[in-house]
Amino acid sequence: MLSWVPEVLVVLVVLAAVGNVQYDLGHRWFGLPATDPDSHPAAVLPPEGLDLPAGTPAPAVAAALTPGSADPARVRSALTHLLADKRLGKHVDMLVTDLSTGTVLFQRGSGSVTPASTTKLLTSLAALQSLGPMTRFSTRVVAVGDRLTLVGGGDPFLASTPAAAKGRYPARADAQTLARRTAAALTAQGIRQVRLSYDATLFTGPGMNPNWPAAYGPDSVVPPIRALWVDEGKVDHRFVTDPAAVAGHSFATSLAKAGIKVVGPVRAGKAPADAVQVAEMKSAPVGEIVQHTLTVSDNNAAEVLARQVALKVGTSPSFSGGTTAVFRVLDELGVDLAGSRIYDGSGLSRRNHLTPTTLLDVLRTAASPEHPTLREVITGLPVAGFTGSLQERFDDGPTAARGRVLAKTGTLTGVHGLAGVATDLDGDLLGFVIIADRVSVPNTLPARHQIDLMAAALGACHCGRPKDSPVS
Repeated sequence: MLSWVPEVLVVLVVLAAVGNVQYDLGHRWFGLPATDPDSHPAAVLPPEGLDLPAGTPAPAVAAALTPGSADPARVRSALTHLLADKRLGKHVDMLVTDLSTGTVLFQRGSGSVTPASTTKLLTSLAALQSLGPMTRFSTRVVAVGDRLTLVGGGDPFLASTPAAAKGRYPARADAQTLARRTAAALTAQGIRQVRLSYDATLFTGPGMNPNWPAAYGPDSVVPPIRALWVDEGKVDHRFVTDPAAVAGHSFATSLAKAGIKVVGPVRAGKAPADAVQVAEMKSAPVGEIVQHTLTVSDNNAAEVLARQVALKVGTSPSFSGGTTAVFRVLDELGVDLAGSRIYDGSGLSRRNHLTPTTLLDVLRTAASPEHPTLREVITGLPVAGFTGSLQERFDDGPTAARGRVLAKTGTLTGVHGLAGVATDLDGDLLGFVIIADRVSVPNTLPARHQIDLMAAALGACHCGRPKDSPVS
């Protein structure tokens, strides 16, 4: 018995199928329709005799949202008694709108407020719009002969080692791996000894914002903002005064471990124009950087993003150039900026003033189906009771609100706020801003808790209009 016959038949069938796809033999030999399954798979007819049942639409698992269905009276009823708490201080602004239509459902207060970290919403939207969610920033090593330069490209999350990057979101490039790639390239060229400098000149201006309190540096609130750092400029859980120098020396140590001797001092310097690239590592995409920045309220990443926007727009990559660029991008998107002004990308400055209208315009733009590439501003928001800066909040109040409220926190001494979106129990998508910026220090926790309760009241509200109620 010929045991090899079945195998041969299988091979012949496969070859015939491949030949038909590649050379359209069915069409040429037998007059069958010429259909390319790669470009038109839906047009390929099923084999003769195959009888498939007709498909049926899947049942709905949730009711469709009805824009404009929220009732202002019900929104007001859910919030008014909570706003009466005097521990919120003398200046509380609140604005609630239907996120899909922009219709104002509730408003208390007017003018602008100190936004604190809700400012990051503006920076994030401008970064996604100008740079795109898939843009990555490169940290490079370039050389002229045996003279190397480590060039910072403004990667906010460049780690020092793979261990420092392990398990972190988003996935991070690291300087040690970059050093190993550099060493491998140099060794292939027969180079075993180099001189090293580092280049952090991509960003300009002061590293510390003159509109920040002077204590922010000594108190390790934020590092000097540079285009080159590792571990966000932190060593032993404290920010360093010269993060670019620390990154340069860390890279030199990693080079030595990889077999390349570094001779002479490691100094700051601009990469020569005729330098040749030796190795490169790329950051996480901007979309993931934005998500992380909003979820954990990362001040350092927000300031780096503002400078990246400035580089894209063409203003100076500094604090002032970054805020100018952010506003320029938002204005082109149609965000209402009247009465608003910012002095940084993170919200650390108390000189920042934003109107609730500006913040809600940012949220509505990000949520709009017309701007799918801006969606990370919404998906990056902390989820009440579950993620980021809201993970340990919303433990009191309506349990129905947990998971139904997504909001960016805003906190400075005396300033407490939330800006985000809530889906009520009737499926209405509500945009909201609640900021109290004159809270006495003893009332810090009660005021923050009261603001949580207001946001939770929106998520736990049956705010939809009665079925027989006319929509105005």
